[in-house]
Amino acid sequence: MNSQHSYTLDFRDIGTESLALAGGKAMNLAILSRIDGIQVPSGFCITTEAYRTCIETDTSIQKMIDQLSVLNVEETDSIKVLSAEIRNAISGIPIPAVISREISNRLSNTDPTTTYAVRSSATAEDLPTASFAGQQDTYLNISGANSMLEHISKCWASLFTERAVIYRIRHNIDHRQVRLAVIIQEMLFPQVSGILFTADPVSSNRKVISIDASFGLGEAMVSGLVNADNYKIENGKITEKNISLKQLVISPASNGSTEKESVPAVQQNKQALTDEQILTLAILARKIEAFFHTPQDIEWCLVNGKFHFVQSRPITTLFPIPETTDQEKHVFISVGHQQMMTNAIKPLGISIWQLTSSRPMYTAGGRLFIDITNDLSSPDKKYVLLNVLGKSDPLFKDAISSIMQREEFTGREQPGNKENQAPQGTSTPDYQTIKDFDAGIVTAMISNSQKEIEELRQNIQSKSGLELLVFIQEHLKLITRTAFAPQSFDVIFTAVNAAFRINENIQEWLGEKNVADKISQSVPNNITSEMGLELMDLADEIRPYPAIIDFLQQTKDGNFLDELSRFEGGSKIQQVFKNFLHKYGMRCAGEIDITQTRWSENPALLIPTILTNLKNFTPGTSKRKFNQGLQEAVNKENEIIERLKQLPDGDQKAAETKHLIRLVRDLSGYREYPKYAIVSRYFIYKQALLKLAAELVQNGTLPEKEDIYYLNFEELKEIVRTGKINHQLIQKRKEDFRFFEKLTPPRVLTSDGETFSGKYNRNDLPPGALPGIAVSSGIIEGRARVIKKMEEAILESDDILVTRFTDPSWTPLFVAIKGLVTEVGGLMTHGSVIAREYGLPAVVGVNNATRLIKNGQRIRVNGSDGYVEILSDNAFPENQ
Repeated sequence: MNSQHSYTLDFRDIGTESLALAGGKAMNLAILSRIDGIQVPSGFCITTEAYRTCIETDTSIQKMIDQLSVLNVEETDSIKVLSAEIRNAISGIPIPAVISREISNRLSNTDPTTTYAVRSSATAEDLPTASFAGQQDTYLNISGANSMLEHISKCWASLFTERAVIYRIRHNIDHRQVRLAVIIQEMLFPQVSGILFTADPVSSNRKVISIDASFGLGEAMVSGLVNADNYKIENGKITEKNISLKQLVISPASNGSTEKESVPAVQQNKQALTDEQILTLAILARKIEAFFHTPQDIEWCLVNGKFHFVQSRPITTLFPIPETTDQEKHVFISVGHQQMMTNAIKPLGISIWQLTSSRPMYTAGGRLFIDITNDLSSPDKKYVLLNVLGKSDPLFKDAISSIMQREEFTGREQPGNKENQAPQGTSTPDYQTIKDFDAGIVTAMISNSQKEIEELRQNIQSKSGLELLVFIQEHLKLITRTAFAPQSFDVIFTAVNAAFRINENIQEWLGEKNVADKISQSVPNNITSEMGLELMDLADEIRPYPAIIDFLQQTKDGNFLDELSRFEGGSKIQQVFKNFLHKYGMRCAGEIDITQTRWSENPALLIPTILTNLKNFTPGTSKRKFNQGLQEAVNKENEIIERLKQLPDGDQKAAETKHLIRLVRDLSGYREYPKYAIVSRYFIYKQALLKLAAELVQNGTLPEKEDIYYLNFEELKEIVRTGKINHQLIQKRKEDFRFFEKLTPPRVLTSDGETFSGKYNRNDLPPGALPGIAVSSGIIEGRARVIKKMEEAILESDDILVTRFTDPSWTPLFVAIKGLVTEVGGLMTHGSVIAREYGLPAVVGVNNATRLIKNGQRIRVNGSDGYVEILSDNAFPENQ
C-alpha cells in the first residue's frame, strides 16, 4: 500500500488481490474500469484498515459483535435489538484526524462542485458464492467533507443492518471476520439507468440478456420505487420488450441527496432506451461477462448518450450447467429427484455413483444429471420418459412435455402428437408389461445378493493401496450388472404395473380409487419397512431399563454404546444395538453419497427416533402394526373380490384381480432391496477407503482422512500411485461444496442454463390448497412437523411429517406419524412405497412445502386426491 495514503486506495491501485483491503464491490469496480471500452465513474476506496482502526479497536463494540455471533436466525428480536445498538455505537465514533485528512486530500484533487456516491464494499460481498446484493447501504449526491465523513460512518454501521446480519447467519459467515471498505465515486446524473442480467433471472437461460431500464437514477429501481421497462436480447436480437408506465423519476436534489419527481405524461409510456441503445448495451454486457468468466448482475446508466457502469457482481442464484464436450444443445434431468437426495454430494460420492451407474452421468452444483437429449428424438424413449418417469412424477412429465414443444430439442416432434400413446410401429417397452413370477423369486434374489455382499466383505480384507482401488472400481461394475439386472427391473415393474392395473380396473368397474394402496400394506420382504419396525422392537428391549433411557436422553456421544455396560441390562442392550447395526448400520440420510456418516459410524443419530418410539408406543406395537396392516389388506382383497363377482363377467374379473393382487403382494417388497444392496456394498468400500486414508495420513500425504471425500476416484488413485497431493485443490473443493449446499437443483436443466421445475395443471383443488402427487390414499388431519434433518426429529402421536425429501433412512420415523408431505418424490419413490405399506396418507411433490407450511400449523393431508390444506395459522418456532 502507498505509505502516503495508508487508509485510501485509488481504483487504479486495486487489483484481484485487494479483496481484504477494498471489499468485493470496490475490487470488481476497479477491475471493471480496466476493461477496454467500459466506462466507470472515477473514484477511490476507503480501505478496511480505516474500519479496523475505528471499529475493531473499540472493545464495547467488539463485545456486542461477539454476542451477536452466537445468535441463530430464529432469534429475530435479539438480532433486531443488538444490531441496532451496534449501528448506533458505530455511528457515534468520531473518525480519527489521520483518516479524515487522507480523505480530504483525495477530495482536494477534484472539482469542488463534484458530488459523490458513497457506497459500501464488504469483504464478503459481490463474490462468486455470496452476492450480498442490497445488504449494505449506498448514499447519493453527497458533497462536503463533513457530510462525507458522516455518510462513511453510516456505511460502516450498515454492515450491521438486520438484513445483513441475517444474510451472514444463513450463509455461515462470521460477523467478526467481515470488514467494510467504502467507495467514494463521482456522481453521475443519468437520463436513463437500470439493471442488467447476462442470464435471464426468470428462466436462467445464459443465452438471454435481461435489461431493466427507467428514467433517472438506478438506485430507485433497485429499491423498487419506480417501474421499469424490460427488454430481452438473445443472439444479438431483441426478442421481447415490455414497456412500463413510468410515472416517477428519482433525481439529484439541489441540497444533496435525491428527490422524487413526476414524469411528464407524454414520456410515461415512452421506451426508456432505443432499440439501438439496447443492442449496444447488450454487447458491452457480454464483454463484461467474458472478462469475469461468469454471468453478471450489472448496474448501468446512460449519460449524454454514453453508457457507464457503476457495479458488476456475479449472479450467485444460477444453478451451474453440466459440462459437455460439444456446442450442441442438451437436456438434463436430475438424478437426485429420482433418488430422493437433492442435497449436494461430495466429489468422491459423485464419482462412486457415476461408476455405479449403467448410464453416463454429468455433474453440476454438486449434483448428478442424466443427458436425455437423444431420448427426445426417439419415439420409443420419449414414450418411456412420459409414461414411466412421468407416471411416477407428474412434475417431471410437465417439465419434459414443455421441452418437447420446442423444435430445437426434438426436431421432428410435431404439434398434436398424442404423447400418451405408444408410437405406431414400435413395441411397448418390456417394463410396461406384466409378467408372471413365482413368489420364491424375491427370496432367491435377496439370498443370492446377500451371499455376494458377504463375499465382498471377505475379499476386500486382503486388498490395500492401488490394488484396493482397482478392486473397488471393478466391483462397482458388478453392482451395475446385479443391482440393475433385467430380472431385477422385471420384478419391480411387474409389481408397479400390477398395482396400476388394479387401480385402473377397480375404478372403472367399482368406482373406487387407489385400491392398491390398501392391498400393499404389510407385504413380505420389504427390507426398509422391516427396519422401521425392528427399531421399534429395539426400543421395547430398552424400555425396562430406566437408567439407560435417562442416559440416552442426555447423551449425544457417538460412542455411547461403549458406556452402556455400566448400566443394568447394558450388555444386553449393547448386543441388541449391535445386531441392529449389523443389519442396517450402513444406512443414513443421503445414503447414495458414500461420504455421508453411517449409523454404524455414529449410532447416536438413532437416539431421537428411539426416544420417540419409547414415548409414543407400548410394548409389541411393531407386531400389532404389521398384523393390522396385513389384516386390512386381506379384508380389502376379500371385499373387492366379492363385489367383482356380482358384476357381469364377474368371475373373470375377480380371477384377473386376484392374480394381480398376488403379484403386488409377492413382488412389491423387493422394490426397496436393490438400494439396500448398493449401500451395503458402499459401506464396505467406505471402511476400506478410510483405512487407506488413515495410511495416507500416517505417511504425511494427507492432513486428515476425510480429505479423500473431496477427490474423485481417479484423483485418489493418482495420489496413491504418486504420493503427491494438491492441497489447494482440496481446499477449493471444500469451498465449492459449501456453496453448492445452498443451491436448489432443478428437475430439468438445459445446456443454456434454463431450468424447468414443472407445474400441476389442476382445477380440482379447494381454495388455497397446495397441490402434490397422491401416493398413499386416505385423509388425515394433524399438526405439521417441519423437519429438515432426521436426527432432529422428536415426534408426537398427532404429527404429520413435512420435509424436503425422505430416503430409506427416514423410515423409522414413519411409524410415529399420522401422515407425510414432501417437496420431492413420485409414486414409486421410497417414501411413497413405505407410506403405502404402513397405511399413511401421503402427498409428495408439494413445491416449497417446508416454506409454505409452518411448524405447528394444523393441516389436512389428502393422500387420495393429492393436496394439502392449511387449517390454522398457529405455529411455533422451527427449533421447537
